[in-house]
Amino acid sequence: MTSLESIGRVLVIIPTFNESQNIESITNRLRRAVPEAHILVADDNSPDGTGAIADRLAETDDHIHVMHRKGKQGLGAAYLAGFHWGFDNGYDVLVQHDADGSHQPEQLPRLLQALADGADMAKGSRWVKGGSVVNWPASRIFISKGGSLWTRLWLGIPVKDATGGFNAYKADTLRGISLDEVASAGYCFQIDLVWRSLRNGFKVVEVPIEFVEREFGDSKMSRNIVVEALIRTTLWGIEYRATQVKDAVLSLFRRDPKGA
Repeated sequence: MTSLESIGRVLVIIPTFNESQNIESITNRLRRAVPEAHILVADDNSPDGTGAIADRLAETDDHIHVMHRKGKQGLGAAYLAGFHWGFDNGYDVLVQHDADGSHQPEQLPRLLQALADGADMAKGSRWVKGGSVVNWPASRIFISKGGSLWTRLWLGIPVKDATGGFNAYKADTLRGISLDEVASAGYCFQIDLVWRSLRNGFKVVEVPIEFVEREFGDSKMSRNIVVEALIRTTLWGIEYRATQVKDAVLSLFRRDPKGA
């Protein structure tokens, strides 16, 4: 048994909305990179026919599955639905993967190896040593690095790429972080999951990756997604820091009830 076989059945979840130019290429690359992995395409009723292409691929490959959703409900909702599908179908490892080629399937074995080596969550990281981005404008780099720094300052987490979306989880990790309470999306969804993992005592390992800007189609990044992440992270941070202060004060008075 190889070390990767020891982690069990792997499901790669790919949310899609208007990814007809990318979905066949990315699934083919994944099948070559990790032949034993299964793929779940979670399509939000793409008007460009992405779902129909995925169905055609699934007809000839029993490692490809398709989930048809009623409409565009957001990245977070698509991943949550995919996670639960994975639980119901007995997968041991669940992977988040973009459809547009920005996450390179050839790097997935690195994340899976981190799980085999003892991590509970492996996060593909652009901002650790060895990580990089390709064809990104300075504005995107600023937003991504700034978002991760903001998150570290408010939430006190030791993760340099908190907003990254190329992640692999042991199924037991996701079961242990109260997924039913997650209501965030986009950048904020990624922050939410890594913070929940750390708060519940799971081991998170950052693995350096090269992130490549999409070649075809339009980016789903929007101002609203960034604003949501900024607001939610700040509110979480205020609550977290207030709890820290409260605990410190209570600890002080327990040691000295008279406050002297």
